[in-house]
Amino acid sequence: MPTPNPQALDFLLTRRSRPAKTLVAPVPDRDQLEPILRAALRAPDHGKLEPWRLIVLERPALERLAALVNERGAALGIDPDKITKNHDQFSQANLAVAVIEAPVIAEKIPAIEQTYSAGAVCLQLLNAALAAGWGANWLSGWASHDRSFVERGLGLAPHERIAGFIHIGTERAAPPERPRPNMQEKVTWVSR
Repeated sequence: MPTPNPQALDFLLTRRSRPAKTLVAPVPDRDQLEPILRAALRAPDHGKLEPWRLIVLERPALERLAALVNERGAALGIDPDKITKNHDQFSQANLAVAVIEAPVIAEKIPAIEQTYSAGAVCLQLLNAALAAGWGANWLSGWASHDRSFVERGLGLAPHERIAGFIHIGTERAAPPERPRPNMQEKVTWVSR
C-alpha cells in the first residue's frame, strides 16, 4: 500500500514559478542553498551517469555575464530587444544556478535520456527553491545557446550545454494567477 504525502502533492498541484524580474535580495546564503542543490541532484538519472553539473552564479558573475551578453549580441547581430531581455536576465539577478548538461559516453544510455536528466535537474532545483520558500524561475535565452558565450562566460567544455538558469530570490510581489492547463485537453486515457 502506498504511503501518501498530501503536503508534497498539494505543493506540486499549487506550485508556480515566479517571474525572474520580480525576484530581489535577499537570496539564500550558502547554508540555505545547499539543501536546495542537494535536492536538485536527486533528479532521475538512467544509468546513474550524473550527466550534469551546477554552477552557482553570484552577483559579480551575473554582472560579467550581462556584459558578455551585450558583446555577443552585438557581434551576432541579435535584435536589440532580445539583447536587452537576455542582458536583464543577468544584470537584474542576485543569484542564479546554471544547470550544465555534461553528457557521458554510455553505450546503453541514449544521449536524449541524458538531456532529459539535465532538464529534470532544472525542475528539481526550481521546485526545491519554491518548496524552501524562495521565489524561483527557470530561464534560458539565446545566449545560452551561443558557444562563445557559454565557453567564455562559464568555462563550458565543447561537449557541454546549458540546460537552464534557475534564478532564485525573494519575491517582490506575487504575480497574478494565470490559467492552468486543462486536464481534459491534455490527458488521454487509454485502457486497451
